[in-house]
Amino acid sequence: MSTIPYLKGTRVLLGPFQPSDVTPEYLGWLNDPQVVRFSNQRLHQHTAETCKKYLSSFEGTNNWFLKIVDSQDGLTVGTMTAYTSAHHGTVDLGILIGRREVWGQGLGQDAWNTLMGWFLEKAKLRKVTGGAMRANVAMVRIMEKSGMTLEAVRGGQELLEGKPQDLLYYAKFYASH
Repeated sequence: MSTIPYLKGTRVLLGPFQPSDVTPEYLGWLNDPQVVRFSNQRLHQHTAETCKKYLSSFEGTNNWFLKIVDSQDGLTVGTMTAYTSAHHGTVDLGILIGRREVWGQGLGQDAWNTLMGWFLEKAKLRKVTGGAMRANVAMVRIMEKSGMTLEAVRGGQELLEGKPQDLLYYAKFYASH
């Protein structure tokens, strides 16, 4: 499963993130406090070198780092990660929509649904998971609208702007037909 396929959603295309995708715009997303407000990426300063090192950590693993491309204009709007445990038949997804001008337009939802659907229906993994801070309303909405259910809450687990935040964990299981 280590070869990343190209996946087509309704409005997005998903494909492997490449070293050439580490652009000044991408670095800008990772270093934009508003973009990474709910991500632990906010705790780091990102450079081209740190990004390429992170990308290389996926080599030789079953984990994926993908770019999200708007199929209408061909612009990269974000990234996704998929951390797979083949032994357990599970995958944990993450998403970052970096291009702020597309926030709220449904591209994140389409990307999430596309990748989650691929893992459940094509790869036939038994469970897809994801998580977010309770304050990250947009991400919680994406997981709920994708049919995931709240599985666990870790109360006050992380700090956001000095205030404790619950981490919410969602899951969806493969439903055999």
